[in-house]
Order: sequence, then structure tokens, then C-alpha cells
Amino acid sequence: MPEPERKPRKDAARNRAAVFAAADSLFADCRSPEEVTMADIAAAAGVGKGTLFRAFGDRTGLIHALYEARLEPIRNAVEEGPPPLGPATPPLQRVPALLDAVLCFKLDNRHLAQALEGTGTDSPYRTEHYERWHTLLRDLLQRVPGAGDSDFTAHALLAATRADLVTYLADEKEMPREELRDRLSEFTAGVLGSTT
Repeated sequence: MPEPERKPRKDAARNRAAVFAAADSLFADCRSPEEVTMADIAAAAGVGKGTLFRAFGDRTGLIHALYEARLEPIRNAVEEGPPPLGPATPPLQRVPALLDAVLCFKLDNRHLAQALEGTGTDSPYRTEHYERWHTLLRDLLQRVPGAGDSDFTAHALLAATRADLVTYLADEKEMPREELRDRLSEFTAGVLGSTT
């Protein structure tokens, strides 16, 4: 008989929440994600560096855990929610909704997203979160008549939501959030319109 899953101790859950809050704040306020160190996060959270390394392994592990925790509401909406993100939504409505959700998430978490896209992998396109979005979009595009190469189209659409591009447009070009969303919507409609 399998052992019941152990719940984390209260102090471990409290430390995790404090670490995530500290990391959120540090990434939101930094000029560049590379500036944020494990020592900075530990100090801001009021925990020892050893606690961070035991819980997350390294900086990349912490960034992954924080990113996944922040992404969970969107992931739940995509996996089991109602339209326009949920699985019952027709592809022509769901693709733009998914891209809008990714864009808004990256606008709200751009330095964290940049940190994740820049973590020690040889390519940002080989990360678990990217592959998840790409696979979902590719599979939806395969259901669009005349979509052609759904694999490439999914990559091209996701390129418009890369954290470095979103940060550049929002911060350096000072493009307002709603304008960014409108531009992405128009771009997506153009791509989808050309496939039907």
C-alpha cells in the first residue's frame, strides 16, 4: 500500500511563500534579471541561502518553480476552464485567446519571464513551458483548415510573445498594454485569416 503524500511542514510552506514573494518583488524591480541572485532572494525573504538551495536546487530551479506557480491559474483555465481558454473552444477562437493570455502573463511578469528564457538551457525553445505552449498551439492549428505547416506557424505566433520582445515594446518603446494586445490580436487574425 503506497504511503500517503506528505504535506509540507507549515514553516516550509511559509518559507516558500516568502521566497516567492521576495523573488517576485526583486524581479519586478530589477533593471535586468541577471542582477537578482540567490543571496538577494534569501535576504529579502528572511531565510538562509541553504534553505533556497535545499528547496530549489539552484537559481534556475527557483525561477522555474516561481514561474510555474504564477502560471498555474492560466494553465488550469487552459486545461479545464470555460471558453475562450478552455478545451471546448473552437481553434479559431482559442488560439488568439491563448496568445493574449501568454502576452498578458509576460507583461505582468516580464523580468521573471526573461530570467526563465535566459536560464542555462542551450535554447529558450527547449524549455518545458515553451514546448507546452508550442504543442498546444500546433495541435490547435492542425485543426484549422488550410493551416499548412502548423509547427512553424505555432513557433511564429509564440515569437510575438517572447519576454525580451514584450519587455522591449513595453519598456523601451513605451507601448501601452492595450495597444500591445490589439497589435497581437491583429497579427494573429492575419495569420489565421491567411490559413482559412
